[in-house]
Amino acid sequence: MRIAVVTGAAGGMGRAITARLIADGLHVVGVDIDGAALLTMATDTDAFTPEAVDLTDPAAIAGLFDRITARFGGLDALVNNAGTCFMSDFPDIPADELTRQMQINFHSAFHCCQQAVKAMAGRPGVRKIVNISSNGAYNFDVFDPPHYRASKAAMDTLTKDLARRYARDKIAVNSLAPAMTETPLFNVLTADVLARAIAAMPHGAAMQPDEIAAWVSHLISPAGDICSGNVIILNQGRDVR
Repeated sequence: MRIAVVTGAAGGMGRAITARLIADGLHVVGVDIDGAALLTMATDTDAFTPEAVDLTDPAAIAGLFDRITARFGGLDALVNNAGTCFMSDFPDIPADELTRQMQINFHSAFHCCQQAVKAMAGRPGVRKIVNISSNGAYNFDVFDPPHYRASKAAMDTLTKDLARRYARDKIAVNSLAPAMTETPLFNVLTADVLARAIAAMPHGAAMQPDEIAAWVSHLISPAGDICSGNVIILNQGRDVR
């Protein structure tokens, strides 16, 4: 049985990724700070283990992976999906908001990767780490605030470092960088900003979580064994340069 961890599992993107990986035959450990939401997901299948964890706490992350290793004998895939976007704009971003943005989007992924590569040791085949980044790290014409961009760009640098560092250990590491995708994060935008952002998408509509989940599935499947160190931009061709 292959074991996957999905962070931010109770959110819109996390639910889609979790459902897709379970359909692919993996057992998913769903991690989120919203324990009640995770419990509702656990009623649908035996292939899901809920773990309510504050991912801004490195000690809590270490405990999570200790439990996973003790119960399942290790880990085969990690999807760093947990994230949010705080909307204060430069130069008026409060210091505590910058810290919180980096903790949720980047520090959590960093600490999960640290623990995951240890939990992956000795597992068969090519193990996978998929980081959910953002098109906002590269497209400076869109509305994303700079601390959000920086958190996602840092994640992508981590992706490339780990891909190179662990290539001979058969751990493949990639980032997916979606543009406008319909998730609860839409709620942080004003109606005007949201409408303009969707209008800029070539297909005339936001992308859907299931579409991103399909790319996660592909990277975690055997087809993704030879893909590592890439930032794959998903944006309907909006920002081709």
